Amino acid sequence: MSEPLPESEIPVVILCGGLGTRLREVTESIPKPLVDIGEKPILWHIMKLYHHYGYRRFVLCLGYKSWEIKEYFLRYREHRSDFTIRLRGEHELEFHNRLGDEDWEITCAETGLLTGTGGRLYRAQQYIDTQTFMFTYGDGIGNVAIDDLLAFHRANGRIGTVTGVRPTSRYGELRATGDVVLEFDEKPTKAEGLVSGGFFVLEREFLSYLTDEPDLLFEQGPMQKVARDGELGVFVHEGFWTGMDTFREYTMLNDMWQRGEAPWKVW
Repeated sequence: MSEPLPESEIPVVILCGGLGTRLREVTESIPKPLVDIGEKPILWHIMKLYHHYGYRRFVLCLGYKSWEIKEYFLRYREHRSDFTIRLRGEHELEFHNRLGDEDWEITCAETGLLTGTGGRLYRAQQYIDTQTFMFTYGDGIGNVAIDDLLAFHRANGRIGTVTGVRPTSRYGELRATGDVVLEFDEKPTKAEGLVSGGFFVLEREFLSYLTDEPDLLFEQGPMQKVARDGELGVFVHEGFWTGMDTFREYTMLNDMWQRGEAPWKVW
């Protein structure tokens, strides 16, 4: 039996093509994965999280405003660093620091403007060249222990593993007796049930569950079939996790970052 690949060789496939309609306040001009948390795109935060655990190969499934994501990485060093440009004669560019140097290998895959999440993975599969790969969304962040997730997946030996999280309530919680409130909690509280937080680990066999239907949703047909076949494990994450689906969540994540209280910043 061959040795498992090191994390540095395992590709991380990230969905980056959605329209972001529920965050229209900021996604009319940029794609959702480029929406900032503390002046860095949420996509950058997700990639930094994976890189902290040794991952360096990323496959971005692009769609809506794909050029903006391509341009961000094509000009990554210019975005991050101080530089002097000399416009006389042949243009010369001199960098004064190297803040834009990450040990990342990034593949930008055009997967269609309105393609479903499953169709995007199907169209990017040519860039998945390993038995095991990571898969996640470009708009969800948390302090998920990626090393423990991979170890759990390998120990279970199933085709797929999903990270299960307990979502927080968007509303204040009341505890009452009759018509008298005994306790009022304005802070979000954890729900009892689990939902998918993304952060999947998948084996190549999963790709056979996909088709090139433009509206194929990863979360419906393919994942449901894998689950019915008994080939889907769940890694329970009890720490911080949230999706950035609304302006409220966008504001919350930025406030946490500015206060230095971002649980996902493990790097």
